[in-house]
Amino acid sequence: MTKRKNEKDQRHHHRGKSSESILNKSQILASLSITAGQVIFDAGCGNGYMAKEFAKLTGEAGTVYALDPDDISIDILKSETVGTNLEPFVGDISEETKLAAYSIDLIYLSTVIHGFSETQMEGFLKETKRLLKPNGRLAIVEIKKVDTPFGPPLDIRFSPEELRQRIDLHPTQLIDVGEYTYMQMFENKKPQGSCLHS
Repeated sequence: MTKRKNEKDQRHHHRGKSSESILNKSQILASLSITAGQVIFDAGCGNGYMAKEFAKLTGEAGTVYALDPDDISIDILKSETVGTNLEPFVGDISEETKLAAYSIDLIYLSTVIHGFSETQMEGFLKETKRLLKPNGRLAIVEIKKVDTPFGPPLDIRFSPEELRQRIDLHPTQLIDVGEYTYMQMFENKKPQGSCLHS
């Protein structure tokens, strides 16, 4: 996509903002079907509101990694989650992280991907494939590509169709998770034959 800038100063920033108020958390959690013992990666966790929910559902046997480039948000989240199964750290999902290959059951990315440059998108796809277990899942929450009273410019937003074309994983569920938001799910498996089944 030529419209996506590669220069760092052209990035779309989220510092200090949270998408919590526009999302239906209950719908997201129900759709993700998280179970005890899973390993979940909240990439671009912001203040960690979803990572905390994931940590409750995975229980002591599970682990939730919460990543954000904003060191202030991560420091606060660390102080709030001492002694829990939630491990916050500073980083960028578009670069290689400290996490082990094929170690993650679910990668969750909320209202982040529209801000990626083309180079960042390539890095994100590479790191996602490195981290996901076989049959691991990727959940991308995005703001709908229609006029909304807030959000990034329409030309950098992804429709579900555009996401499915861009993400080289098997698309599964598409779920409305708010008046202005949707969640597109993917699975780390190669489709059988040439047909994709939703």
